[in-house]
Amino acid sequence: MKQGTTFVLEVNPKIPRKLLRLEELANNLWYGWDKPTRTLFARLHPGLWDAVGHNPKVFLRRVDEKRLVDAAEDQVFLATVNRVLSAYDTYHNEPLRRNFGHEQFKEGELVAYFCAEFGFHESFPIYSGGLGILAGDHCKSASDLRLPFVAVGLLYRQGYFSQMIDGEGNQIATYSDSDFEDLPIAPALGDDGKEMRVAVEMPGRQVVVQVWQARVGHITLYLLDTDLEENTPEDRDIAHQLYGGDSGLRIKQEIILGVGGVRALKALGLKPTVWHINEGHAAFLVLERARCLIAEGLDFASALEAAASNTVFTTHTPVPAGHDHFAENMAFDYFEQMCQELKISRDTFLALGRAPDGPDFNMTALALHGSRFHNGVSRIHGEVSSRICASHWPQVTPEENPMSYVTNGVHVPTFLAQEWIDLFDNVFGYEWRHRLSDQSYWSRINEIPDHVFWSVRQSLKSQMLQLVRFRISQQHFRNHGSEAHLDRLLKHVDYLNPNVLTIGFARRFATYKRAALLFEDPSWLSQIISETDRPVLFIFAGKAHPADHPGQDLIRQIHHISHLPEFESKVLVVEGYDMGLARRMVAGVDVWLNNPVYPLEASGTSGMKAGINGAINLSVLDGWWGEGYDGTNGWAIKPAPAYMDDFRRNKEDSQSLYEILQDRVVPQYYDRGKLGYSVEWVKRSKASIASLLPRFNSSRMVGEYAGNFYLPASRQGELYARNGHENAKDISAWKARIRGAWQGVEIRRLDTPKKHIQFGDQVRLEVALKLGGLAPDDVVVEMMMRRPAHKDARDFLHFRFVFQSVIAATGEHLFALDLSPELCGRLDYKIRAYPWRELLTHPLEMGLMAWL
Repeated sequence: MKQGTTFVLEVNPKIPRKLLRLEELANNLWYGWDKPTRTLFARLHPGLWDAVGHNPKVFLRRVDEKRLVDAAEDQVFLATVNRVLSAYDTYHNEPLRRNFGHEQFKEGELVAYFCAEFGFHESFPIYSGGLGILAGDHCKSASDLRLPFVAVGLLYRQGYFSQMIDGEGNQIATYSDSDFEDLPIAPALGDDGKEMRVAVEMPGRQVVVQVWQARVGHITLYLLDTDLEENTPEDRDIAHQLYGGDSGLRIKQEIILGVGGVRALKALGLKPTVWHINEGHAAFLVLERARCLIAEGLDFASALEAAASNTVFTTHTPVPAGHDHFAENMAFDYFEQMCQELKISRDTFLALGRAPDGPDFNMTALALHGSRFHNGVSRIHGEVSSRICASHWPQVTPEENPMSYVTNGVHVPTFLAQEWIDLFDNVFGYEWRHRLSDQSYWSRINEIPDHVFWSVRQSLKSQMLQLVRFRISQQHFRNHGSEAHLDRLLKHVDYLNPNVLTIGFARRFATYKRAALLFEDPSWLSQIISETDRPVLFIFAGKAHPADHPGQDLIRQIHHISHLPEFESKVLVVEGYDMGLARRMVAGVDVWLNNPVYPLEASGTSGMKAGINGAINLSVLDGWWGEGYDGTNGWAIKPAPAYMDDFRRNKEDSQSLYEILQDRVVPQYYDRGKLGYSVEWVKRSKASIASLLPRFNSSRMVGEYAGNFYLPASRQGELYARNGHENAKDISAWKARIRGAWQGVEIRRLDTPKKHIQFGDQVRLEVALKLGGLAPDDVVVEMMMRRPAHKDARDFLHFRFVFQSVIAATGEHLFALDLSPELCGRLDYKIRAYPWRELLTHPLEMGLMAWL
């Protein structure tokens, strides 16, 4: 520890040597920032712990000698130290526990995960919201599963802003620079012991990038920084602020992330076998990887195939306008020099980023062209993304195109309250930690007596209300409010007697999330929440992007409503939303409210965090809740039909919300028995944990990525790289031949279709294909059959035709199918042909199809 702390620890004989290892904890993003260690430091010096923003590294650097001596004589504290160190050692030394099916990672395989932000803890501010926190959870679970895994991001001096709300409800954003000395990072070093730096070309100059590293349990996060004396003042600021500046700054950030990230890993001697682009910000890595392959002797088309073969792309955006894009001239200006190294024209380069929704260079389009594994982040979002991205596979139906999905999950050890962890340890033993995704196991939640379960829920609620009371008080007095008025505002925030139904809404204030839907009919809402013996408290928290004026208007609107006489003390708006407040809210509220416009919620994870803590979700059936809701574990708002305009949709959805609140939520909560709680409420709360924790944890999520994406991508990359990338060259040449000939492919029926056949009979179907110079084994000809009532393309049964001969008179190719249907009744069928080769990653990846 710098500034003398290590010296104090070493020379003072009263201090046990084990305290020396606290720095090791403080520097580990996963364990140094987890709940047991936070509790440990809070006990050592509560005031200082709060003053340093719950940052373990800063805390240890500033703690005084007397406090350390006192701690060395405090047997309770030392017992806590031993317990935390033991847990730390257990985590790092426990045997490998993972299962992705029959295949496992081989020696030398490595996943490189690129993202623009990472959210591990509020004291390491290089994240803004859901994308970053999800990336942090992904890294933590990769560590838990001991994947061969590294992550790459940018090291921002200014993360997302701190938020205050003034007396008029205006959001005030303040930024502060992080001191790298306070962060759990260290310079990455090369083999020569020197700090690792790489260079990235910008128009007319090179930008020098320093590589930093942070430990996240078993894995390493590499962060890129341009604030170096060698760079111009403008370039030093490239990575200064997360999501700051205009499009010119954003493209430079994304070049540093994508191009610089690939170069950093290469300089470190790391050779990833899988590359994961988490959202389009890092898609420029595709071009850098292609450049490296061309330097080895490949042409651009083959290099792109080789790079794409082991690249995974995850999109998190549910609307086309949400994808990052840059003016074509700007994009080319930054990549003109690289295009020369790629040996491609301006048009070829721009085509990589061309999308049908606009003239700009689209980062999602680039990521799709440069990857062969693609996914959305929930079942609904996968379907939405398959439609948004359908133009990349123009002749394939969205239901069949290569866009898949992996539903998001949350890191249970991070977001499950310590009180639940302690209770589960007592009731289930340590085993539950290794059964997170075992749905049958979690029926054991019913072994917990209702009164014990309810006691934990009330304890968490009390802690949350205490924090809300503190935050609201600070906010109120800063805005020159009176003490008498504060008492009125906090009438229902009684952490000593937390018996008021409390409903939370906390997330980014974006218009599609409809924070104000609750107030669509104020008189009806007032009627629901104003019964003296059944009060209801709503707590709102969240930030709007500084450039999102409609989002800021929503904060002002709800702030104004919260001060109306009928809603005063029943609606609170809490400022300063961050991971710390989020952890308290998801664990402490009774109901978690979410009412986005369907289908614009890609996934959402805050409801998962609430659900695993026993809060009950009340949500529109969008994103993850479309999979999570089972009728017993929460309440669902069926979304209004998509054809309705905004006014009608809001009216329909708000009516459903009011009816659920009035007829189900409020009566069930207050249906209390002799022991002071509702038996049915506890039953639903238990069902929330039992059904959601095993399905929506990030270990399950990362396991799906590993089994369905990382391992296949690694195998495909290995296949394409064999013998000097022989297969990449082969598939590239084959695709060029297919594209050149496909327009001339035609299919026609030769046999006379039969309207009726007897069950068990065989029917022969024959078609003739004009292949335009292609060979019969370049295509698949198939019949697709299903019952008329089934409308999804995935319901079809598939039967392949077999090539028979060339028809001498026409030069066409005859294909036949001898079919004995195993279904009876009326059947619909279609016949089609598409290009196919065994080397393809996805059978329909070319997006070409010929229909009869």
